[in-house]
Formats: sequence, structure tokens, C-alpha cells
Amino acid sequence: MKKISIVGKIGSGKTFVGKAFRFPIFNADKEIINIYKKNKDCFKRVKNNFPKEISSYPLKKKEILSIILSKKKNLKILGKIIHPFVRKKLNIFLDKNRKRKFVVLDIPLYFENKLNNKNDIIIFVDANNKKINNKLKKRPLFNPHLLKRLKENQISPKRKKKLSTFIVKNDFRGESIKKSIKSIKKILK
Repeated sequence: MKKISIVGKIGSGKTFVGKAFRFPIFNADKEIINIYKKNKDCFKRVKNNFPKEISSYPLKKKEILSIILSKKKNLKILGKIIHPFVRKKLNIFLDKNRKRKFVVLDIPLYFENKLNNKNDIIIFVDANNKKINNKLKKRPLFNPHLLKRLKENQISPKRKKKLSTFIVKNDFRGESIKKSIKSIKKILK
């Protein structure tokens, strides 16, 4: 099984690009949401670290955002709690799909969590900053301070681009992405 990992800036369209491959996809952001909603062990660990900020089970997005924004170090603390749960879900996904030729990994902190292997196919999603910012501002609970905090936790887009096998330009029109993915799939076969 070959892993196609999608990387890029926050809001660049990584999830859209990942889905365009039409291979089984692991979406770390969706897994985190499910873990926050359904994993009592994760809840207990977060509650133990942030007893004043967490009211009750399940974990609420607003409370998590408040924790992240209150102190810079809190994002790293949350990461140390949640990432082992996400990694476990990733391993289950990879095991379930081990006979597939390709799988797609949509993991925003792919490099930062040292998930990359030399045989992985890494695709950097490149997009215009102005278009990204306009798209991000439309998201519910958009907060420029949160965006800044999350960006500080990631390696630079320039470095991600350098480490990538392919670069896909996202103009936020589906057709150009589909053409790029079709070309990449031809090369990979």
C-alpha cells in the first residue's frame, strides 16, 4: 500500500484535494472531532489538564478553542493528549486498508508529528493567500488569533513544498484540481 499524504497551508483545500483522488481517505480533523465527542479517556485527560476550562462530557469546541487561545503552550499540551488517540485511529485505518493499492492521508500536522516515510507520496496544495483568507473568514468560529496560533505550530509552507513529491495548484475551482489529480494518478500507476 502506498500512502498519498496531502499537506499545505491551513484553508488551502487539502481535504478537497484528498477526496478528489477517490481512494480511501483518513481525515485527521474529522477523527479529532469524533474523539472529542465520543472518547471518555481523552475527555478525562483534557479535563485533568484543564479542570477550570472544561465543563462536562463531551468536549465542546468552544472550550477547546478557549484553551488554545488562553496560553501558547496549551496547544502543545492538547496535542500531546489527542495525538496518541489520532495515531491509534490512523493505524486502524491503515490496517483495514492494507490490501489497497493507495490510501490518502489528510493530516494537517503530518510532518510535525513525524508521520512521513521516505516512500510516501506527498502532495502540497498551493493556493493564493488572499483566496485562502477569504475562505477561512467564512468558516464558523473563525478567529484570526486562533489561526495565528495554529500556524505557529506548523512548519513553513516553503519547507512543506520542498519536502513534497507533487505540487497541486488550487484555484478553488474543482476542474483544475481534477485535472491535476488525473495527471498524478497516471504517473503513480
